[in-house]
Amino acid sequence: MIMNLSVIIVSWNVREKLKDNIKALLASEGGLKFEIFVVDNASSDESAEMVAREFTEVKLIANKENLGFAKANNQAIAEASGEFILLLNPDMRVRPDTLEKMIGWMRDNDQSDVAGCRLVDEAGNNIPHVRRFPKIFDQAMIVLKLSHLFPRLLDGYLAKDFDYSQAAKVDSIRGSFFLIRRRALEKIGVLDERYFIWFEEVDYCRRIAETGGQVWYAPAAECIDFVGQSFAQVSRGRTQRYFRDSMIKYFKKWQPAWQVLILEICWPLGLSLTRLAGLFVNSKNK
Repeated sequence: MIMNLSVIIVSWNVREKLKDNIKALLASEGGLKFEIFVVDNASSDESAEMVAREFTEVKLIANKENLGFAKANNQAIAEASGEFILLLNPDMRVRPDTLEKMIGWMRDNDQSDVAGCRLVDEAGNNIPHVRRFPKIFDQAMIVLKLSHLFPRLLDGYLAKDFDYSQAAKVDSIRGSFFLIRRRALEKIGVLDERYFIWFEEVDYCRRIAETGGQVWYAPAAECIDFVGQSFAQVSRGRTQRYFRDSMIKYFKKWQPAWQVLILEICWPLGLSLTRLAGLFVNSKNK
């Protein structure tokens, strides 16, 4: 069967959110022919067993270890047959018309190689997720925690002026709903597996742009994003290490060596400033 869409969910220890996600996908309207892949990254909450037992139509890849986001997605991309490939986080919930509307929008807008829809929280509030490509200044401000004191320093990077009511060509979108046209995969390949988590979708958007392609935000459809359910289970220190590792790899790939050096200096400095701030707060509270 020729598939209109292949949906790929990389999951880790969010069994109930994953179950709700799959149920919502299977309730989609519009008659699209689509397949669902779940790549389980060695969950300890019996997520893989739940999928195998309750959703026999889902194509399950159960990894024996956590391979990270990029590599796990690539496992399913290698088997996917869809005209479009949707990378969908496990803690997402599509509306009944989300898939139909987004595929329709992509077909009407052939200039788009990758697209993301409107993301909302459970209450229906818009979740800003369009970003401009990372630059040394904004990433240094994040690492040094100065953006906590002066939030407007990141207005440019976070595209605070972006109008989420209008479709527009953008630098990058959140990887939680990441719709890829097959021709993009054929042209630039799969996700870069050097990234374990973070920056892999930014890297992919950058590769699209560097080869003359386009990434779009399209409010033609919306999806509920419960944001970071898997990462809520990981210690802050560990997530910081993942984030640092991916940021450095991104800058090594795309930016000159002096910028990498600045970031490598900023990271231990930022951690020291954070510890000092913690000590100050604790002393004030005594």
